[in-house]
Amino acid sequence: MAMNSRRTPLERIEYIIILSTLLLLVVFTIQPLLNLLALSFTEPSKVAGFSGLSIFPDGFSPDVWMLLLQHPNVQRGIFNSIWMTAVSVVIGVSGTALMAWGMSRPGLPGRRLIFLFVLVTIVFEPGIIPDYFLMKNLGLLNTPWSVILYKAINAWYLIILIRFFEEIPKELLEAAELDGANPFQTFFQVVVPLAKPALATIALFYLVLHWNEFFRAMIYLNDQSKWPLQVVLRQFVIEGDKVAIVGANNVNNNLGLAQINIRALKAGMILITIVPILAIYPLILKFFTKGTMAGAVKG
Repeated sequence: MAMNSRRTPLERIEYIIILSTLLLLVVFTIQPLLNLLALSFTEPSKVAGFSGLSIFPDGFSPDVWMLLLQHPNVQRGIFNSIWMTAVSVVIGVSGTALMAWGMSRPGLPGRRLIFLFVLVTIVFEPGIIPDYFLMKNLGLLNTPWSVILYKAINAWYLIILIRFFEEIPKELLEAAELDGANPFQTFFQVVVPLAKPALATIALFYLVLHWNEFFRAMIYLNDQSKWPLQVVLRQFVIEGDKVAIVGANNVNNNLGLAQINIRALKAGMILITIVPILAIYPLILKFFTKGTMAGAVKG
């Protein structure tokens, strides 16, 4: 955006300071990602001396990415994370929206008591041991559902939607009722289209929550084939044992694998876990619009 010539000298200085600050923030945010990308494509023999500030690879080698994308643990981890996160988001958004809509209605019997129970789950959240025994008693241990159903309805997100639904003009709901719409038609045909920005926000929250989940998956899932990508990432980054990760036979049979630096492997694995979220952000941000209900009620 060009600088307005009508601005005073002080306003121009403020504009330059704000623009420079934003540019610096962008650089500080993108530089670590570019550094990891460059490190993952650097020649294996030059990884040891690769600078943490460089954003260009030293030489070029796709060996790290070929190894990671062909690794069965990584492939299973990507698949497990995608489907577990997708199911979790669908369940979370649907359940949260339906419960929030019901609790936002003034005529709901026991509304205050239900809201109190929701607040109690925030203040007195159970620890990992009660959660573990609950999953064990439900027979969900070592199944993906032990991770999917964790916080299926998040109390914080529920309160956000309740407040949003309460702000929907009651004239719109009354108009839908006069047109003969039943409660389900009112919700799905009137409320949901108006609530797209709020639902997109909640979907993004659930997406990040479940995509980054590793602790409970690490505890509940004993079968390595069921691990999500974040647990596989932990094996790469924390253990840092290339032979254990790649396999002794693969290292012995492939000289290129033996030369790959574990530091480059970690960089590539971290990017694999970050890129999907970065790719989804622009798709969700288009729903963040202002004035969604502006002009919906006139007169």
